[in-house]
Amino acid sequence: KTMVKEMCRLLGYGDNAGGTIATGGSMANFMAMLMARDKHNAKSRFEGVGQNMVIYTSRESHYSIAKNAAFIGTGRNNVRKVATDEKGRMLASDLEQQIKADLEKGLLPFFVNATAGTTVLGAYDPIDELADVTEKYGLWLHVDGAYGGSAMFSESYKRLLKGVERTDSFSVCAHKMMGTPITCSFMLTPHKECLLDSFSQEASYLYQTDNEDEFNLGKISFQCGRRNDALKFWTMWKALGSKGLEAIVNHQFEQGAWALDYVRQHPDYEAYSFEDSVNVCFNYKGVPADKLCNRMYEEGVLMVGYGSFRGTQFVRQVTINALNSQEDMLQFFKTLEAFGDKLLEESVLADSNNKK
Repeated sequence: KTMVKEMCRLLGYGDNAGGTIATGGSMANFMAMLMARDKHNAKSRFEGVGQNMVIYTSRESHYSIAKNAAFIGTGRNNVRKVATDEKGRMLASDLEQQIKADLEKGLLPFFVNATAGTTVLGAYDPIDELADVTEKYGLWLHVDGAYGGSAMFSESYKRLLKGVERTDSFSVCAHKMMGTPITCSFMLTPHKECLLDSFSQEASYLYQTDNEDEFNLGKISFQCGRRNDALKFWTMWKALGSKGLEAIVNHQFEQGAWALDYVRQHPDYEAYSFEDSVNVCFNYKGVPADKLCNRMYEEGVLMVGYGSFRGTQFVRQVTINALNSQEDMLQFFKTLEAFGDKLLEESVLADSNNKK
């Protein structure tokens, strides 16, 4: 409760804010979607979803949005994928256009999912612009900050969350950028009454104290029995302080900036990512990213993943290990380059043998 209160303050959520611990980013998104459903269709808690309720999220958002749409009864087919710009950020103009089209069809738009740190490019959706749209049409605006929401702790990078105080819910995973042990995720909202409306269920064998007891956390959680996941982040916060958390966030963004500069300055690389991201996306000498990453993994050389954006596949290096130094990053690139050159030599040799 102490951490929830402080994080809500950092988000500018006001005195009526609240939150709870979730088992991960997918569950936090689920809880936000369920609260939004219940707020826009109060009967759904008792009678089920009896109309087509529509969800909007960017093409680059987390897979859990479509998955959760099935869980809350609105259905995967009622999830709209909103177009993004060249940096993978949701376009408010396309969002509004799709909302208008659904309203004309007699559907019920109710939920918009913005992303703070997309999984591939690490992009931050323009919250202020999206809030202009959701406020205009009365939709719930959620920010999936599971990956990049920890920017809230940094004076330098909280600008990436500009407008967050206008949102209806926010999720963040301390086990990502903060590096706490899995799992430690938070679901925060300026409407704490919505937590009770959606998740409280009386049971004679439980909650046998005052009904107004705010320490009966089972009333605002999906599950009643929970591990003490809060302890992981609480001890870290107490040990390092808010300045220590800020230093962790800043370091990771600085590592990303250094790595991006390295890629841009090196003639053998092609960069696909951009500033203010902890994801560094690139290709080396045209070596197929999937082949490079899989072979390095199989031979125990490096573990790094790959992703794609608008049909282009690339290596996706993530800089969210606060213990890594610039020397570690340089060693990563030198190792990758040596292995990439090895694959190119193998390819040339194979071509030569085939011609023979």
